[in-house]
Amino acid sequence: MAELLVPKLNNNDTDYVLTDWLVGDGEPVAAGDPVAVVETSKATEELEACAAGTLRHRVAAGARCRPGERIADVRDGGTPADADHRREDVAEPAPPHPTAPPHPTAPPHPTAAAQPAGAPLITRPAQDLADELGVTPAELAALGLAVVRRADVEALRPAPAAEAPAARQAPAGVPLSRVQQGVARAVEISHRTIPAAYTVVRMDLGPARAHGAALTRAVRRPVGLAELFVQQVAALHAHFPRFFAAIDGTTAVFADAPHIGVTVDLGEGLYVPCVRNPAELTIAEIATRLMAFRVAASGGTFRESDLGGANFVITLHTEGDVVLAVPFVFPGTVCALAVTSPADGSPANIGLAYDHRLINGRDASLFLHALKTSMEGLA
Repeated sequence: MAELLVPKLNNNDTDYVLTDWLVGDGEPVAAGDPVAVVETSKATEELEACAAGTLRHRVAAGARCRPGERIADVRDGGTPADADHRREDVAEPAPPHPTAPPHPTAPPHPTAAAQPAGAPLITRPAQDLADELGVTPAELAALGLAVVRRADVEALRPAPAAEAPAARQAPAGVPLSRVQQGVARAVEISHRTIPAAYTVVRMDLGPARAHGAALTRAVRRPVGLAELFVQQVAALHAHFPRFFAAIDGTTAVFADAPHIGVTVDLGEGLYVPCVRNPAELTIAEIATRLMAFRVAASGGTFRESDLGGANFVITLHTEGDVVLAVPFVFPGTVCALAVTSPADGSPANIGLAYDHRLINGRDASLFLHALKTSMEGLA
């Protein structure tokens, strides 16, 4: 018998929500089959079967689960084709979940096993929103998707037009979104556990803007400050390995390659997707990945794999009137670079927040000086 355990998906959340089972209790699965959907504060992730056999649920859809928790078993180690010969195993009741919540949960929406033949699987958040907006099953089926998620439902119903100012009333209270709750947890962890310091240098970004404009025409993809800072920061990894490290207790763990997180905020919450090893990518490839992240942010379609793994974070504050920004150091990293871009073309204040347990002020100054030299030398 194999156990299906919840993986650690990010550093911000202590638990997740098992929103849907893609395979019914007692149904056959093959190794690698998607069997469950888990939601974190920022994304939805499908969990795969760890072996072939018969899937037995240990947690109900809608329950919260923690990293490392056992949520299902895959029994007998057989293949899906063998499952019809073991119906007595399917008939067994699933064992009670040892950490089930003390309060009753609402009955789950049908999982894949209960859907009509040929109908798409609809995740719980998607079904809740469909019910709220009056989206019909026929409309969901017409999408032609195997799994319908909340973002797919949102695309079917555009947001209603804003009310006129005279008719708008201040709400009594606005609940924090799932994404914003995740941001709050990350900030709380950072401020509680990381002794951060901050250093700022002034950079003339005129050459970088001109270089980006020329590259945009050459590679036919948008190349701006975000793309250039990702490229230039990654190039410093070999000379400043401490800035890409992580702290485990009293030990600094160094990274083999730079993986750069870049903030994306389109008004629906802060996301930090990761460009993996941009030192090995062309500027066109970096631009393509950042554009894909912006599209994912607009539709809330990130996978957790897009958001994890960064060992350095660049925070963008490029609205025209911002002259200084102080980021927090994201848990799991030791540095966050704040990029501003004054609209009048004056020198920008580029700041580095850093974990003082590993990096000192002189180190930060040397790193920023090297980055200033490379950015101002672009041509």
